[in-house]
Amino acid sequence: MAVPQERLDPSPLTVHGNTAAYGSLLTPDALAFLAELHRRFDGRRRALLAARAERQAAWDAGALPDFRADTRAIRENAWQVAPVPAALRDRRVEITGPVERKMIINALNSGAKVFMADFEDSSTPTLANQLDGQRNLIDAVAGTIAYRSPDGRNYKLAANPAVLVVRPRGWHLPERHFEVDGEPMAGALVDFGLFVFHNANALQARDRGPYFYLPKLEAMEEATLWNDVMAHAEAELGLPRGCMKATVLIETLPAAFQMDEILHALRERVVGLNCGRWDYIFSYLKTLRCHRDRLLPERGQVQMTVPFLKAYSELLIKTCHRRGAFAMGGMAAQIPIKGDEAANQAALDKVRADKLREVQAGHDGTWVAHPALVPIAMEIFDRHMPGPNQLDVMRGDVTVSRCQLLAAPCGTITRAGFDNNVEVALRYTAAWLDGLGCVPIHHLMEDAATAEIARAQLWQWLHYAGDTVSDCVPLEFPDGAPIDMALFDQALAAHTHRLRESTHPGAHRADDAARLLAQLTHADQLGSFLTLPAYAQLA
Repeated sequence: MAVPQERLDPSPLTVHGNTAAYGSLLTPDALAFLAELHRRFDGRRRALLAARAERQAAWDAGALPDFRADTRAIRENAWQVAPVPAALRDRRVEITGPVERKMIINALNSGAKVFMADFEDSSTPTLANQLDGQRNLIDAVAGTIAYRSPDGRNYKLAANPAVLVVRPRGWHLPERHFEVDGEPMAGALVDFGLFVFHNANALQARDRGPYFYLPKLEAMEEATLWNDVMAHAEAELGLPRGCMKATVLIETLPAAFQMDEILHALRERVVGLNCGRWDYIFSYLKTLRCHRDRLLPERGQVQMTVPFLKAYSELLIKTCHRRGAFAMGGMAAQIPIKGDEAANQAALDKVRADKLREVQAGHDGTWVAHPALVPIAMEIFDRHMPGPNQLDVMRGDVTVSRCQLLAAPCGTITRAGFDNNVEVALRYTAAWLDGLGCVPIHHLMEDAATAEIARAQLWQWLHYAGDTVSDCVPLEFPDGAPIDMALFDQALAAHTHRLRESTHPGAHRADDAARLLAQLTHADQLGSFLTLPAYAQLA
């Protein structure tokens, strides 16, 4: 279906799509602000993406990530990040979710200390989703956000809502609906630019930011770019220098070798790093995609207690606290299981164990995906972290080597695990194509990161089947049956049929999702991101 187009002045910034309802958002001044961001910074962004591709080519040829020799002085010298603002000194429980109106209200009212409003992994970047999300956040900042559901229930903000933090898209994602001088803008600059243009002064007047989570960084130079974008925006909007604050998600394997450097690049604005565990596992698979001795077992066996993830999380704590920054823990993706008390209790016990591990390791806070998990995580952090944070926990006992960060854990691939990867990748992709970026599947909240793990694992298992690879993860089922493309095609066809006949989100996009997943899985090279080819198929 053709997308109606509308041109908004001032040219040469063009907005494609039906924007009639967004005149108060896409004002001439706002669009001029976006155009200036693009002209100043997009050339650097493209150069940094090219540098990513060069590094990946070297890793594909046999090299391995390592700590940088040219930045040794940054790692070894004594320095601290700027003081953390009062609003962010206690972040013991944070909740995340897409920028949908009712979800924003529920998250802000959840009792969590922080709500991360997500334009990235839990949102599908249709034009309506992105612009509605911006408008919803304007109302949230103003305190006027409200929603009336189809069944007549009313939702509005309660007293003392969570502190708002916004996650724009990663540097790699384009926003095709916004063009400057004939070039598509970066999704990151659109998300950031619209939010700060409309909300920064109001937030600053209340000592509430603006605050951001920065995703998918791979190098300190990418953090420097964000720092310069924020400095420019502060100057243009008449804000105090350094008032914009950022927490960086360490969710790529290359970034784990540059934690000090990323903090240093953003030292005027950074307040912490976060263990983005699901994206980190995906990045491990993608970065080492040509290293056949570094396969991972099925996702359920790759918990934060396996050596390479334990090393990564402990290095993050040590690095952050040495520099005066917060070390945030990872996501609990479980959601309540209704009608099965035993299964629900087992799921909640996993959440408790995970949060207890984090607080005892020295993390300053953690993430949950569902409001029902907020009290559980809060109780554990309240009991074991009586102060607002654990910056005094220096973890001098931790020494992490390159080998530890790269060591693949042993494990197996079961038929159930293989089948689950096919189902999750298919169902999530179908829902994403239908405009929903956050999907409950088998009592877990799946987003782009977990779907990426599923399809990346399928690619590795299938393309390396029959090769001589590590004995640590046998490429066959425990009964000796082979893992091959015929099995994948059969499983994909069966799940596509079931999804097509179901009432699950995206059921009518089942065939489109299956074609895309088959194309990516049969391809000779593991694709960098599922969402890039999927973006071309959005209405």
